[in-house]
Amino acid sequence: MSKVPLTKRGEDNLRAELSDLKSNRRPKVIEAIAEARAHGDLKENAEYHAARDEQSFIEGRIKEIEGKLGNAQVIDVTTMEPTGKVIFGSTVTLMDLDSEEEITYQIVGDDEADLKANRISFGSPVAKGLIGKMEGDEVGVSTPKGVIEYEILKVEYI
Repeated sequence: MSKVPLTKRGEDNLRAELSDLKSNRRPKVIEAIAEARAHGDLKENAEYHAARDEQSFIEGRIKEIEGKLGNAQVIDVTTMEPTGKVIFGSTVTLMDLDSEEEITYQIVGDDEADLKANRISFGSPVAKGLIGKMEGDEVGVSTPKGVIEYEILKVEYI
């Protein structure tokens, strides 16, 4: 299986979620199952079935996170020499040349992407168009809305 890029923050977030699932949520759901069993007939016990469903979700999520962390290639851009080149993990400030609006994106892994937080996946059309370019370059990015012309104002490794 190939390695999947992940930022240091993304790794930290996954490790925190994994810890919460194992140390908090898993014991609580086991306790809820034991309590529901004590109520008697399991066939018609909605609490028991709900707790078992939650346990199934938790165990699945634990396996998913462990798999992601096992296949992750963690990239910490803060340790890299700032060259002005757009790379995975870098934070890029752009100016839309048509509207003259500025926007800042961080290029992250698929699991970390969150457009509301201005984190875009390295596989997105905008990120693909930016990776490898330099601060000061003008770039035409193909998007579903058509080609958007940007100027790369600033590239940060933060």
